[in-house]
Amino acid sequence: MNSQITEYIKNSPDQQREIMEKIRQLIHDSVPTVVEEFKWSRPVFKSKKDFAYLKTAKSYVNLGFMDFSKLDDPDNRLEGTGKDMRHVKLKTIQDVETDLFEKWIKAVAYH
Repeated sequence: MNSQITEYIKNSPDQQREIMEKIRQLIHDSVPTVVEEFKWSRPVFKSKKDFAYLKTAKSYVNLGFMDFSKLDDPDNRLEGTGKDMRHVKLKTIQDVETDLFEKWIKAVAYH
């Protein structure tokens, strides 16, 4: 695990820290070969290429996905207008949909 990411998470407000710790562990459980990098002032996760990131905001955490076209999002949880990236806003730990996010993480990490 990347020490800069550990510090980023450690220095975040309690609620955001809890969300990021859970997502970080989910990513590591879903993609055992994941590499963590700290770039663009945020945690970025990669396998062969960058596939996800975490970013804090005032009252939530963004879990972002690169190459979002690989994701099945029937409930339109993903937000954003970028060409390749979308994110989901997580305001509480209850917003972390483990099964759905695991599918999304695997879809973008392995394709």
